[in-house]
Amino acid sequence: MNKILLTVCLLGMAVLAKAQLYDPSAFDKKYDGLLKHPGVQIESAEAINQMYNYKFYEADKEFRWLRLRYPNHPMPYFLMGLAEWWKIVPNTDVTDYDDRCIALMDTTITLAEKLYDESENKLEPSFFLAAAYAFKGRLYSERKKWTKATFAGKNALKYFQKCKGNSEFNPELLFGDGMYNYYAQWIPENYPLLKPILMLFPKGNKATGIKELEKTANTAFYTRVEARYFLVQIYSMENQYDKAYEMSKYMTEQYPDNPFFERYYARSAFVTGRLPEAERISKDILDKIERGQTGYEGVSGRTAAYILAYTNQLFYKNRVEAKTYYQKAIDFAKQTNSMNTGYYLSSVLGLAKIATEEKNYDLAQTYFNEVIDKGERKSSQYKEAKKAIDDAKKARREERRKRV
Repeated sequence: MNKILLTVCLLGMAVLAKAQLYDPSAFDKKYDGLLKHPGVQIESAEAINQMYNYKFYEADKEFRWLRLRYPNHPMPYFLMGLAEWWKIVPNTDVTDYDDRCIALMDTTITLAEKLYDESENKLEPSFFLAAAYAFKGRLYSERKKWTKATFAGKNALKYFQKCKGNSEFNPELLFGDGMYNYYAQWIPENYPLLKPILMLFPKGNKATGIKELEKTANTAFYTRVEARYFLVQIYSMENQYDKAYEMSKYMTEQYPDNPFFERYYARSAFVTGRLPEAERISKDILDKIERGQTGYEGVSGRTAAYILAYTNQLFYKNRVEAKTYYQKAIDFAKQTNSMNTGYYLSSVLGLAKIATEEKNYDLAQTYFNEVIDKGERKSSQYKEAKKAIDDAKKARREERRKRV
């Protein structure tokens, strides 16, 4: 009986503590920011995890509840806009979610501007203004709307500057520094045509940016996963494939139904020679596509299919399976209108090599010609196909000479 009474008392205390922690009236008496509010972090944590694990319906219910609790704060709208962005992430060519994403980011900006004008604490509204403008710029750049992207980027930078140097106060604020430092150097290195636009901005530093993003990935709450999302890509671009592997593997374990992280996990495992692991993850990706699971589509499919084709051809010496998977990779590339990508060209080249091994030279010639037609002259696939065709011509000439 005493144990039951003690349990009831403890539960009552827990409910009371939770009510006190979540009670918004205490927060509303003195503005101190939602970013640092422990109750809000507890309330939003599950929803954020659901979002990153592609359970958007469940996440949206929680975000809407936050909006009901804090109707005049930009955070709920920003999180809802972020969910729309993550619907775009698996295939950034899909425009179905653009309008809602932009609309939610615009609402975030409107509320954050009002909060900025009315609050003594300028850091939190500056963070949401910078983040919302940054996501708009990110989406506009995907759509090659460079004027809008530049305008959004300049506004994001203006508010990031207001946050700068306050990461000890709130680790979320370091995310903007890291992003800017890395990409302000990376973009002009890889897109020379954008250099005139970037002259309007301060110079960046990639090494510093990576360190700042790594710190954000380890210490922040709201921007932790976003930092890891970029780090996975940055590590790959910087040929730090072991780091990309470790990060994407960890994130896939945390969010097993996130197609972006799982795709990078398969890629990085493949590139680093962890073939059984790459094979297992690739099969899981294809199974999820077959089931029509949210977020799993052709971009992930062409990666997974190519990995399985390559391993079957080169390591299992299973031509039948290799041809099946190469064809799947080609079909996925066609679905996603990406017939000039490495996966497409390498898959066609793989079929050409198999056709050559099977002495089906006419078919091989057709495949090689397809690579030359679709590939860039500087690409390794183009050069390999060109050499194969030249070698075949030379072999036929020698054969004719022998007959004479």
